[in-house]
Amino acid sequence: MTADMLSQDLSLLIPELLLAGGAMALLMLGVFMKGEGANKLVQWLTVALLAGAGLASLFLVSGEGQAFNGGFIFDGLARFSKVAIGLVAAIALLLAMPYLKAEKLGKIEYSVLMTLAVTGMFMMVSANDLISMYMGIELQSLALYVLAAFNRDSLRASEAGLKYFVLGALSSGLLLYGSSLVYGFTGATGFNEIAIAVESGPSVGLVFGLVFVICGLAFKVSAAPFHMWTPDVYEGAPTPVTAFFATAPKMAAIVLLARVLIEPFGGMVDQWRDVIWVIAVLSMGIGAFGALTQTNIKRLMAYSSISNMGYALVAIASASQTGLWALLVYMILYMIGVIGSFAAILSMRTREGMVEQISDLAGIAQRNPGLGWSITALMFSIGGLPFMVGFFGKFFVVFAAVQEGMLILAVLAVLFSVVGAAYYLRVVKTVWFDEGEVEFVPASMSVYWVTRLAGLATVLLLPVIGWLVFRAYSVGLATL
Repeated sequence: MTADMLSQDLSLLIPELLLAGGAMALLMLGVFMKGEGANKLVQWLTVALLAGAGLASLFLVSGEGQAFNGGFIFDGLARFSKVAIGLVAAIALLLAMPYLKAEKLGKIEYSVLMTLAVTGMFMMVSANDLISMYMGIELQSLALYVLAAFNRDSLRASEAGLKYFVLGALSSGLLLYGSSLVYGFTGATGFNEIAIAVESGPSVGLVFGLVFVICGLAFKVSAAPFHMWTPDVYEGAPTPVTAFFATAPKMAAIVLLARVLIEPFGGMVDQWRDVIWVIAVLSMGIGAFGALTQTNIKRLMAYSSISNMGYALVAIASASQTGLWALLVYMILYMIGVIGSFAAILSMRTREGMVEQISDLAGIAQRNPGLGWSITALMFSIGGLPFMVGFFGKFFVVFAAVQEGMLILAVLAVLFSVVGAAYYLRVVKTVWFDEGEVEFVPASMSVYWVTRLAGLATVLLLPVIGWLVFRAYSVGLATL
């Protein structure tokens, strides 16, 4: 490899290099500086680093291309995903800062682990080889395992970290086994070479390998029936960690799954579409019905996440440009709703500490109208109720399914959405019509503004979504 080729390859990795180098620099800074001031400095530098790395994907990386013999790809999908992941990770850390201080968990390792996890996510969305895919997944996962158990004094957090690690190791085993079968039957690990091998006709062994790869990646997006870890980990992990889990890693994993299925295995749509179809239906159904009985709001958000990933899989099952476009729109609107909802959950702090029961929100609209309206808007949006931006996210997903002739899947998606609306409405009913006496202490500025701005976004983005709907009907989604 010549110096010019190396320079060209590295130019595509500017965001990853910023994050990896920044993580090491922050770690060294934390070692040589002590005290609360040092931790606060590291946290703010990390917020800037995460947001900066995301924006670097937009402004510093020019053009598109592949690096390191095709093992790494930078295209429009990677650019869009990295901007979204970097920004939402920065917001998640902003939400975590007051929580970590209040719970006396303010250690520099939290910021460094988040940075390393985001580095892995960036690698995932740019993976163009089975090996680089696995490296990105494991870099992300190892950091997330530690974050889940970050509160060492909490039995629930330790349990969450252990469950996540054990089941994560199982999913990694499935992924590796599937990758080995794919390599064995194609003789290649690169996505480009695998796509060429698939064109000659998939073998039974290759189909089995792909199924194992799908199972391994389905765990990462908490899709049923690989969702078992999600409610316990969401409930047990520190709340800002759960907010991070529910947003950025989901975006990275779902984009990776879409890339794996559509690019190297695009010639096997008939083989994998039915698998994704079943996983999508199970996720939407289990998520919707599982959430109906929840009393802990973090567990409710876990089942909501499972259900929402089912809708994302519907978009992937369409295996079209329209479906990919719908997937990205859906995930952005989903992340806005979820990060705002967890900001609202972080507002649920009394003088004795955090509370997580849905009943603790009783009557909050009378005592704190701003928070009440924000929660209402966010719940309506995530639930996909009409005339909120989340509704149009689900509309585009169903549109993509109908366009590809998957009418049964589209109808099931609509039916499960109706079921899912029940538990979001239950939260809203508690906020507005139940009587309660739980007094929350004033939220920090970051939590306050993220909650309000996310709630406003579910309304203010309606003109943008309206324009997209107009474009959809006038020229067709696939041309956007």
